[in-house]
Amino acid sequence: MKLFSAILSVAAVVAAHGDHDHNQEPIEGPLEGLWYNTLPGDGGTQADSVFSGISTFGRIGYHPCLTSSAVKFDIADPNNPIGAPFDTGTSYRPGARFGPSGIRQGSRRLNLYGGYNVPLQANPFNSWAKVIDCGDIPVTSYDNAYALQQIEEGHHSLLSRAPATDANKPGPSKKGKTLPRLITLGGDHTITLPLLRSINREYGPVSVIHFDSHLDTWKPKVFGGSPSHQASINHGTYFFHAAQEGLLANDSNIHAGIRTTLSGPSDYENDGYCGFEIVEAREIDKIGTDGIIKKIRDRVGTEKPVYLSIDIDTLDPAFAPATGTPETGGWSTRELRTIVRGLEGINLIATDIVEVAPAYDTNAELTTMAAADVLYEVMTLMVKRGPLSVMGKQDEPLELK
Repeated sequence: MKLFSAILSVAAVVAAHGDHDHNQEPIEGPLEGLWYNTLPGDGGTQADSVFSGISTFGRIGYHPCLTSSAVKFDIADPNNPIGAPFDTGTSYRPGARFGPSGIRQGSRRLNLYGGYNVPLQANPFNSWAKVIDCGDIPVTSYDNAYALQQIEEGHHSLLSRAPATDANKPGPSKKGKTLPRLITLGGDHTITLPLLRSINREYGPVSVIHFDSHLDTWKPKVFGGSPSHQASINHGTYFFHAAQEGLLANDSNIHAGIRTTLSGPSDYENDGYCGFEIVEAREIDKIGTDGIIKKIRDRVGTEKPVYLSIDIDTLDPAFAPATGTPETGGWSTRELRTIVRGLEGINLIATDIVEVAPAYDTNAELTTMAAADVLYEVMTLMVKRGPLSVMGKQDEPLELK
C-alpha cells in the first residue's frame, strides 16, 4: 500500500493560472450552461458548486504530472504545495499523511467569488501563470529512507522541467535557466530535507524562511537519541542534516513563531551554528506584525533565491488544533497571513506547508482551511512577483489579467 505525496506545481514563477478552469470540459446536456461559467465583474471562473466534484487545490485543473514529462506549468500544486503524505518521522501525533487531501478539502471555497486577493490586489487563479494540481508523489509507508528518496526524485522531476512561461529566458538556477515553482503539501516536516536536496540540485544552497513553533535543528542525539542513521532523520532534526549537507545558505536563514521548550540554552547555540536567526512568537506583543516582517526581510533580502517552509503549528492550537506537536501561545491565522503577505518582493522559488493532521481537526475544518488560506497568500505572492526569469530585476511586476 502506498502513501501519496502531494505536489502543487508552480512553473516559471510562482504563479497561478486561470487556464486550469478554462481547460475543463463543460458537462454535456441541457444544463451545460450552468457549469464552468465566467463570473461577472472582473473575470475568473467558477466550477459549478464548490462543495461538489473532486477536490483539487482551489478547484484548479488537475493532471498527474509524474505520469507525463510533457506537462508544463508555472506553479504546481500537488496536494497543495508539493505534497508528501509522509508522517513516519513524527515524534508525537501521527496523521499528517492525510494532510495533502485535507488541505485540498479546506481549499475548496478559495475561488468561490473568483479568487481575487484584496490585500495583495491580485488573483492567483486568473493571471499570467499556468497553475495546476499535479497530484501526489507515491511514497511508501514502510521504509523511511526509500520514502525520502521518492519525495526527492518526484519533486526534482517536476522542478527540473521547463515552465509554461519564459522557458527560454535566463533564470536564477545554477544552469542559468528559468524553472517552475513548486508548492508541496505535507506530510510531517521531515519532508523538507528531501525537498531541499532537490532544490540544491538546481539552485545550490538557498536561504530559508521557516515558520514553526519548533527549531527543528536539534542534534539527533538530543532529539530522538539517534539509535540508527535513519532514526536520526526526523521532523525535529532535518534542518541539522540540511546544514551538515550544505543545503542552506550561510547565515541568511530565519525561524519565525518559535515558542518551544528546549533541552537547554545549547539548543539555541546549535541553531546558530546551523545558520538561523530566531524570531520568537512572543515578540509580536512588542514589535507587532510589522516588526516580524522587517526582521525576516532584513535577514533574507530580496535578491537571492528563498525557500519558504511553513509548519501549521506556527498557529496557536485555538486556530489550528489538527497538528502533530501543538504548542500554545502561537499566532492567530490573521497574524500569520499578514506576515506572509509582508514577504512580497522576496524571491520565493518553492514552498512547503506541513504537519496538518486532519484527524485532530474540528468538524468545521479550522486547520485545513487555515493551511489552504496561507498557501493562497503564498500563491498570490508568486503570481505578483512574476516568472522566475524576472528575479533580481527591478522591473515592474508582470501585468496581471
